[in-house]
Amino acid sequence: MEHKLSEVVLFGTWASSFSGRVKIALKLKGIQYEYVEEDLVNKSQMLLSYNPVHKQVPVLVHRGKPIAESRVILEYIDENWSKTPNLLPKDPYERAKIRFWAKYYDEKIIPGIYSIITTGKYREKAIEDLSELVKVFEEGMKRDFQEDPPFFIDGSLSFLGIVVSSYACTYEAFHEAVTTVLIPEKNPAFFSWVHDLKGHPLIKETLPPHDKLVARLKHLQA
Repeated sequence: MEHKLSEVVLFGTWASSFSGRVKIALKLKGIQYEYVEEDLVNKSQMLLSYNPVHKQVPVLVHRGKPIAESRVILEYIDENWSKTPNLLPKDPYERAKIRFWAKYYDEKIIPGIYSIITTGKYREKAIEDLSELVKVFEEGMKRDFQEDPPFFIDGSLSFLGIVVSSYACTYEAFHEAVTTVLIPEKNPAFFSWVHDLKGHPLIKETLPPHDKLVARLKHLQA
């Protein structure tokens, strides 16, 4: 008998920080959902049919309608389930600034971290480049949000807090498996923000298992 999907279904993988974002948002909003673990080496036909363009996770399926790309999904969750807590502020300009920096984080900082795994003898240069990218982020937060980065709204995790924490808060696994990339002396503000985010109960609950992630990161370098 064919399995009937629940009203809200998330297709993801345990190690994907992008899938982790969606898990955090759903839990934060108190939304019941079914989780489907995907094997990206042998992708299911359901995943391929729901995301035929990128063929990647995460994909959120709501009442049979698929939504792809983690930041798009977060906004969909916030708009469709408008009950508090809100992930984005109501003010359009504040929302625009947050979207800008979330996009910067995804398109500059995360690729900068990935490059450290693959650069080999150029690793030190890649680490220095990453530090400069993070510095731009630090300065942008202070300039655009007056020393109070919008990682929380009314004490609850926000859109940007979820975007940053789902990846950055796994830094200890990266340090153990690859090399030290988050250096307090070089990027003190960012390190402090990540440390605070890492202490949030929902982040702790959602991050992938440390030892399992270390093993995966080591395998990626092999």
